[in-house]
Amino acid sequence: NRRIYEVQDDFQSRRPIDVISSNRPILILDEPQKMEGARTLEGLAKFKPLMVLRYSATHRTIHNVVYRLDALDAYNQKLVKKIAVRGIEVKGLAGTNAYMYLEGIEISKKAPVARIEIEVRQGNGIKRIVKRLEKGRDLYVESNRLDEYRGFVIAQIDANTDTVEFTNGKVLNAGDATGDVTEMALRRIQIREAIRAHLEKEKRLYAQGIKVLSLFFIDEVVKYRDYSQADTQGDYARIFEAEYEQLKAEYLGELAVDHPEYRQYLKDIPVSKTHKGYFSIDKKTKHLTDPSYKTRGESAGISDDVDAYDLILKDKERLLSLSEPVRFIFSHSALREGWDNPNVFVMCILKHSDNTISRHQEVGRGLRLSVNQLGDRMDHPVTVHDINVLTVVASESYKEFVTFLQREISESLSARPRKADIAYFEGKIIHTASGNVEITPVMAKQIYKYLVRNEYSDDETDQILESYHTAKATHSLAELPPDLAPYAEQIFKLIDSVFSESQLPEVGDDRKPKTIPLNENFEKAAFKALWHKINRKAVYRVAFDSEELVRNCIKKLDKELRVSPLQYRIESGSQHEQISDTQLKRGDGFRLDESTVETHKASIHSIVKYDLIGNLAENTQLVRKTITDILCGIEPSVFDQFKQNPEHFIAETSRLINEQKATTIIERLSYDEISEQHDIDIFTAGQTKQDFSKASQQLKRHIYDYVVTDSDVERKFVTELDSSTEVEVYAKLPRGFFIPTPVGDYNPDWAIAFKEGSVKHIYFVAETKGSMSTLQLKAIEETKIECARKFFDEINRRIDPERVKYEIVDSFGKLMEIVGG
Repeated sequence: NRRIYEVQDDFQSRRPIDVISSNRPILILDEPQKMEGARTLEGLAKFKPLMVLRYSATHRTIHNVVYRLDALDAYNQKLVKKIAVRGIEVKGLAGTNAYMYLEGIEISKKAPVARIEIEVRQGNGIKRIVKRLEKGRDLYVESNRLDEYRGFVIAQIDANTDTVEFTNGKVLNAGDATGDVTEMALRRIQIREAIRAHLEKEKRLYAQGIKVLSLFFIDEVVKYRDYSQADTQGDYARIFEAEYEQLKAEYLGELAVDHPEYRQYLKDIPVSKTHKGYFSIDKKTKHLTDPSYKTRGESAGISDDVDAYDLILKDKERLLSLSEPVRFIFSHSALREGWDNPNVFVMCILKHSDNTISRHQEVGRGLRLSVNQLGDRMDHPVTVHDINVLTVVASESYKEFVTFLQREISESLSARPRKADIAYFEGKIIHTASGNVEITPVMAKQIYKYLVRNEYSDDETDQILESYHTAKATHSLAELPPDLAPYAEQIFKLIDSVFSESQLPEVGDDRKPKTIPLNENFEKAAFKALWHKINRKAVYRVAFDSEELVRNCIKKLDKELRVSPLQYRIESGSQHEQISDTQLKRGDGFRLDESTVETHKASIHSIVKYDLIGNLAENTQLVRKTITDILCGIEPSVFDQFKQNPEHFIAETSRLINEQKATTIIERLSYDEISEQHDIDIFTAGQTKQDFSKASQQLKRHIYDYVVTDSDVERKFVTELDSSTEVEVYAKLPRGFFIPTPVGDYNPDWAIAFKEGSVKHIYFVAETKGSMSTLQLKAIEETKIECARKFFDEINRRIDPERVKYEIVDSFGKLMEIVGG
């Protein structure tokens, strides 16, 4: 805008730029990579900013980083969707030209069923049809005697490995396409898979008020909208409508009883209204048109047209409404950042992969967490990655897509340290209750030896191994040496910060998860009785005695609050005498000669104003009066530490008050039953698909024929539980069953009903852990378990004298020891 450089009467005959720059403003740039042109940078400099803050997920030029939330942090903190991939691999089977495509394998109450697309002879020619086939079916017969299918009799269907084996020795993996697979045939398969994935998710999420959207990336408008055709439909739109109508009819046939509301929703939307293209619009013809692209620099391959971008943003809220029929969107992957819709659950890439737009960028368009019809973000920590799964339908094999995607994610994590060597740990500052502690060379060596000794790191490459992350996830890490034990939490955070391939966000194979049907055990009277006893919902109350809490907090702060003064490190070094290219690339061209730690003695308190009481009230969820009483009661020398380092004072004081609150929770916690109950439908309507490659063998006493376990402890527990003659029926509790606690909702593992007369406690709810020691459990886990004990005690006392026993166990032997005692 030129006016900013012109003299304005409103600015008392001054130029606005001069008024603004004289105040040395702070510039805040959103997506700064779009503002790196020479003229833009020159214009920004005229503001004479005091500082520039740049916010972006994809910085092109790295400046001084204040805070980084990388792809790994975002995934681990459950701020983005989980990714699953449906890959398609075109391959030849030696000795045959028979066309076959194995869509997937379904689990039924009988034997597994394979969905295979084959060619079938019909009166008007040969047509490709998807058939559901069991073991023993002959493709020659199914195809109406097409010669290429001779010898293809199904010998084995393996749901664990997702494979079908024929009597002639040929094997198909889910996602394999063989025979005459043209590019258009491949695109048809992709479009069908995307629609199937969409309907599977929609069936499950509709009841929760979540609109499911699917996004198709294409490279030419003519493939979607062809104005040379009478109906203006392109090949992809024509294929979409045909496949959608076929799958819609299939799903409507299955939904008659189970989902009447969703059945009506699906039935009412005409196919022509449920898909739409978002592209640039030619101003003369008003036709959809291909965008123009930037051809140079970092933005090469990105569309510089804004029509489609603005259209999607304008329709963003409307697209989230269930009353809006559009559920399938066709667009360009080259559109610039910022247009992603949170309810994109399926992404289908109908184009050849190239180097212009990375897989990570494409997938990133659908990673935001979804919202429901009320606009609430679906981010509950218990269910966030059950609900929020982005399925990518790729035009390459699962393995190939994931390999490239994880390589790109790995490259985006380049700022993370790669080696857990002694040098990495040495000199790091960790915060403790008694102040900051610098890791000494001796401590660094102890940490390094701990990792190598327990085979958590490679002693040659110093890289963290998968065994460390597995042990951490299952709470079975070896104990640190006694000298390091007080700093365990901080040390493990340092280890977690080191990049490891096994840390990369898990990208699942979308064909592995399967819906497992309930069996006759679900209808047993023993399970109904067990469910009736545990399905109560409740709210908790914590009756704080404010005066007692204030007194305890004052004692704790006087005893433990230690704030370290602000420190800074001065390091000086010099260049090596001789430097090679390799040294420069590694960053080894300089050596550190000496370093000094100085303490900043000036008081920041006089410069920066802090709302001390407000900050503490927000961090601890206590009222301002209670915080004021605590601060007024502590020793003056303790309170004076605020002047030395206000930020650390606020953080440590908040932590210590919250710790004191936590110790009070269990003593003062009580549960009140409410009229609502957990619906038994959570075992069916709320059931998420399970990764069948991790499934058990077929079970006798569980309410499903198979169960997916998370650890070796659970696998062994299930094997012994299922073979026990004392057990009548049991169930792995779904994530929708949880108990509210002050530190987050808690989902127990198992509900078990024993045979009457066989044990003392007939009804049991168990939590399986690798260790019974409370030292091995995180403080939050321990608190949740104690709250669960209170919950079941209260339910037993108020509702049913035939008690439900709740306990944590590490083996079936421990369980029998408790129930039989």
